[in-house]
Amino acid sequence: MNTPTTHYQQLGGETAVRNLVQRFYALMDTLPETYGVRKMHPRVLSSSEEKLFMFLSGWLGGPQLYIEKFGHPRLRGRHMPFAIGTAERDQWMLCMRQALAEQVADTTLRAALDMKLSDLADFMRNQPEQPA
Repeated sequence: MNTPTTHYQQLGGETAVRNLVQRFYALMDTLPETYGVRKMHPRVLSSSEEKLFMFLSGWLGGPQLYIEKFGHPRLRGRHMPFAIGTAERDQWMLCMRQALAEQVADTTLRAALDMKLSDLADFMRNQPEQPA
């Protein structure tokens, strides 16, 4: 009997999630087109990187590291101090999509993760759409 595996397992577990998050923040720290979202983060990204790693571990079906240390993520509430609109969402996803492209060889898994992460990034928006 085949048991379904989680995205965490399909990705490759702890090492793969950590590599994805490290690449994500390296991109955010260096791509000029992501300046808007980068300036919302502290100068040194190590704390943000660790928190995202812990969150994604549980969110992807692995160990609930973030919840064990900090409790329920309450993502929208924790992000309310930051003005997150479409531009910031898209900058975040630019980094995540590039990190996924570089770190996840399985195209089906990459597409599934992209969809889940896109929904998550869109959920974080707390600013109205800007007229075109």
